Amino acid sequence: MKKTGLINSSISAAIAGMGHTDSITVCDSGLPIHENVQRIDLALVKGVPTFIETVEAVLLELKVEEIVVAEEFETASPVVYERLLEAVEKLNGAVKITKLAHEDFKTLTASSKAIIRTGEFTPYANVILKSGVVF
Repeated sequence: MKKTGLINSSISAAIAGMGHTDSITVCDSGLPIHENVQRIDLALVKGVPTFIETVEAVLLELKVEEIVVAEEFETASPVVYERLLEAVEKLNGAVKITKLAHEDFKTLTASSKAIIRTGEFTPYANVILKSGVVF
């Protein structure tokens, strides 16, 4: 049994299998998930678990060099957007931030190794985390 870090075996395995520039998506409860991408569904009820809690847990184990968000996220949900940026900087340091139109963001999620669905009900609370290297 693991002593530290993520105890969700599906998320832990997805991260362990990632290489440089591979991506994993953390999303709200409404983002469509492509059939060809591993779905890790954590959603229990509205708000459980939250998007930020899930991102923070993932960032404990994943080195990130870039995040990708929908352009609409910052204006539609500014509080959660700022909390995302704070979490990324606190747990990972400075990273590149790429903003795409929401439709383009949804298309890009098809290349993720996995999509982690949360119970979040905040509009546009979705992020693609691109893996960096630890050396």
